[in-house]
Amino acid sequence: MELDKILPKNGPSKEEVSKYLDKYKNEYIVIKCGGSVLNNPKLFEKLIQDIIILKKLEFNPIIIHGGGKKINTKLDSKNIKSKFIKGLRVTKKEIIDIVKEVLIDFNKEIVETFKNFSCKAESFTSDNNSILLVEPADEELEFVGVPIDINIKIIDKTTRENIIPVIAPLGLSKKGQVYNINADTAAGAISKNLKARRLLILSDVEGVLDKNNKLIPEINSVKANDLITKGIVSEGMIPKINNCLDVASNGVKGVVIIDGRKSHSILFELLSDKGAGTLIRK
Repeated sequence: MELDKILPKNGPSKEEVSKYLDKYKNEYIVIKCGGSVLNNPKLFEKLIQDIIILKKLEFNPIIIHGGGKKINTKLDSKNIKSKFIKGLRVTKKEIIDIVKEVLIDFNKEIVETFKNFSCKAESFTSDNNSILLVEPADEELEFVGVPIDINIKIIDKTTRENIIPVIAPLGLSKKGQVYNINADTAAGAISKNLKARRLLILSDVEGVLDKNNKLIPEINSVKANDLITKGIVSEGMIPKINNCLDVASNGVKGVVIIDGRKSHSILFELLSDKGAGTLIRK
């Protein structure tokens, strides 16, 4: 493998990368993309290129994307106000149709971007290759679902054909109704079912921070509960951390919260000694 031709000049060194190739070869690396990385064209393009590098290194990257800001923009254009309960959008009938439209369009855009860089990718949405069977999360949230079954075989088949799956957080009920799924929840469920080596959650935060706003490189359930009890981890970060701990306790060797705004953050996390975010283990 000619690493000089694969690796970016301002990424991890060839010597470091060589140490990690065997660790992740043919392993599932689930990448949940959210925040600025999806809305900033330069960050988005760099992320796609980094994921293609992982594929060239013979890893199995799987993408789950959000689309909250795009959904907000579309709802605003129609003067539809959103209500949130514990960070989840109450998804009425008129809203689920818009959510579905936005996420499917965006999913196609991501797949086309991979293809523009000569990399095979395939859409997984509620309309195409639907893999997420859901049940309602809560009556108050209406058309918000939680996964109860995942068709892992089709993901496995796709990756063996050297194609990157790009998954929208949309599921179908047993009656065929479309439901919106929190992207972190969808990524966690898929990671657990695949027994992925890593779940990388890209967002607009550096990772988990201590009381002095310094990055904590690694935490476990005991440390996480201590941070929550002391109020150092609060508000929207609490369900994110709890989801990460659940995933790390159910067959995934590590979950990492990474700042997607930083250049080559997923490469530094997987392929360097220093990492790039907060690694969460059980």
